[in-house]
Amino acid sequence: MKKKGVLNAQINRIIASLGHMDLLVVGDCGLPIPHAVERVDLAVVQGLPAFAPVVEAVAEELVVQKIYVAEEIQNRNAETFSFLERIFENIPVEKIPHETFKARMVHAKAVIRTGEATPYANVMLECGVAF
Repeated sequence: MKKKGVLNAQINRIIASLGHMDLLVVGDCGLPIPHAVERVDLAVVQGLPAFAPVVEAVAEELVVQKIYVAEEIQNRNAETFSFLERIFENIPVEKIPHETFKARMVHAKAVIRTGEATPYANVMLECGVAF
């Protein structure tokens, strides 16, 4: 048994397989996930698990060089946007239209679906390297 960090075997496998420039998405329960992209469905009921603790856990395990968010998040979900800025401090943030965000998801290695039920609580993580 792992001593600490992410315990979910599927998430651990995905993180371990990611390379430089690969994309991993953590999203709310309403985000449409492309059929060809691997889905890690953590959603139990609306709100459980919440977006923030899942993002925090993934961020502890993954080298992130850039994040992408829907530009709508700043006005429609400022609290989540502030959280992402704190968690990914000193990491570039690219704001793109939500429709563009969804279109880029076809290039993601996987999407982790949370139970979050607030608008635009989605982040696309671009992997960096540890050296």
